[in-house]
This record gives sequence, C-alpha cells and structure tokens, in this order.
Amino acid sequence: MTTKMTRRRFAVTAGSAMALGSPSLAEWNPDLDNPDLGFDTPQDTNQRLNDEEGRVKRNTSAFIGRTGWSNYFSDLKNGAILVDIDSRALYYWSEDESIYKLYPVAVPTTEELTRKGRTVVTRKRVGPDWRPTPNMLKRNPDWPKYIPPGPGNPLGSHALYLSWTYYRIHGTHDNRKIGRRSSNGCIGLYNAQIAELFDFAKVGTQVLFI
Repeated sequence: MTTKMTRRRFAVTAGSAMALGSPSLAEWNPDLDNPDLGFDTPQDTNQRLNDEEGRVKRNTSAFIGRTGWSNYFSDLKNGAILVDIDSRALYYWSEDESIYKLYPVAVPTTEELTRKGRTVVTRKRVGPDWRPTPNMLKRNPDWPKYIPPGPGNPLGSHALYLSWTYYRIHGTHDNRKIGRRSSNGCIGLYNAQIAELFDFAKVGTQVLFI
C-alpha cells in the first residue's frame, strides 16, 4: 500500500533524515509559539534551559575566528555576511562596524550542493513559504510541492533570499541541523538568530561564501 506524503509526514521524515537519524523531533526555539508567524507549538522551557547552552558550545567549538572583514570585502556598504562552510559559521558586520556577530549554521551535506563565491541579499521575508527545487523533487518525488509558513516549513521563521537562484539564508524548526552538514544547499540558523540577523541585514547586504 502506498502512503501519501502529507505535509506533516514530510516534516517528520525529512527532518529525521537530515538530522542523521536522531529520533527526537525539533527542539526548543523561541519562534514556534508566535501566532503572528502561524506557529502554535507548546514549548518545553526546561528542555531549553538544560540543552541549549551545551548545544551551542558543541557547535561553536570548532569555529575559526574571523573578526576582520577587510580580508574578504573591499568595504562594508550595506553590511556584509561571510559564510565559512568548513567552520559552519556565519559572520556579520554592519556598515558602520558597530555590530559584529558570529552564528553557528547548518551547511550543505555535500560538495556538489555547496556553492562558493559572492552574492547579495535581494529579498527578505518573515514567515517564508517553501517549494522544493526541481532537483529535490527528482530525488524525492513524494515530497510536497508547496509548504506554507508554519512549524513544518523547512525555511523556519525568517529567510534572506540571495541573488543565486534557490539559495537562502534562513531559520529552521529542527535545531539538530545546526553545526552539521545537513542542508540541500542553503544556510540554516537557529530561528532566534536568523530573526536577529534578519533585522541587521538589508536588501543589498553583501554575502560571501568561502
């Protein structure tokens, strides 16, 4: 008997596969109980307090410090985002250099899915919807062709769209992905951190993948 791939089943199946077989579902994150984004998932505060600090320490332990922007950008017009694939880290500098941020990220699972070079933020969206790329559907024909904003959306709570087709910097409702090779090409952040970066970045912000 064939089982139809519903949106709920997709969220669980895809999330589990991309999290290297971990049996638990998405861990605590602050945007899931925000009804303005279409989320109404109850949050376990004790789980957040017990797990979040250790998880962040694990994911940041291998980062290479890149506090200087001048080795990567000629200027900071509109701000700059540096994505270090090997260190699984994202760096942000504001145009006036008053803000410097470092975030752990999810990166592409394979070199084939990894793109490097310069691009730019072209669009910003709170509560993004999601459509799989043609190649994703070719590899996974049972996946839904559209998922609206909400807890089952692979783009999480916020998304920065880039000039490269299909590439995004976005949130995730599955915190197990952060600090791992777990994406289909995009860069994923904790929802709380993509919300912060979303406020800093603007259309025109420079982006470099190395």
